[in-house]
Amino acid sequence: MFSFIDQLSNLSTFVIAGFCVLHILAFGMLSGWARRDLRQIASSLDDFTRGLKHRSLLGTSAHLSDQIDAFIADINEVLNDAKRKQDRKSLLDRMNILDEKRGYLSSMVFQTTYNMCRTMVEAYPLAGVLGTILAIGAAMQSKSGEVGAASVSLIVDRFGDAIWSTFAGLVAAIVLMFLNSLVEPKFQRLSENRGHVQEMVAHAKRELSLSAGDAS
Repeated sequence: MFSFIDQLSNLSTFVIAGFCVLHILAFGMLSGWARRDLRQIASSLDDFTRGLKHRSLLGTSAHLSDQIDAFIADINEVLNDAKRKQDRKSLLDRMNILDEKRGYLSSMVFQTTYNMCRTMVEAYPLAGVLGTILAIGAAMQSKSGEVGAASVSLIVDRFGDAIWSTFAGLVAAIVLMFLNSLVEPKFQRLSENRGHVQEMVAHAKRELSLSAGDAS
């Protein structure tokens, strides 16, 4: 038992550092995932509104979220203006574009993955404390023959491992909290964009279906 605890205490700092690196890579993957979904939403809405006579044209430097908001505003203007019959007909003809490309609007997997990464940041200080306990426990579980000065010396040596484990847990938590503060607004904006597009699609289907029924 002693050797197993001793090995765990020696590896605790490296394990925490390794998981921290994996956590950083996970945040990078989520950031790329969010960027890809924003591109898909913007591209689909661009195709959907391409036939409109009047639509907002933002510069290439405009953020994708701003482009999505502009597309949604253009569509809602058409849906709320019954006089723009040609534009409403164009939207109705292009409705299948959004119906065929709605997979990216499903956010359950993305949100679940991000919530796991965000929540697990809080585990690093606890992992550091656990490494500290293992290091001290390994020293306390020394052989019964090691008494007096030898036992005290062993405890002091193990205390160094305990300090580094706690230090690694705290540093990892601070770094990951900083990264989360950078990506969280982007992910929240993506969630808002998805919600706005879903509301717009439902509104468009309702209005365009009524228009088609009245025309017939």
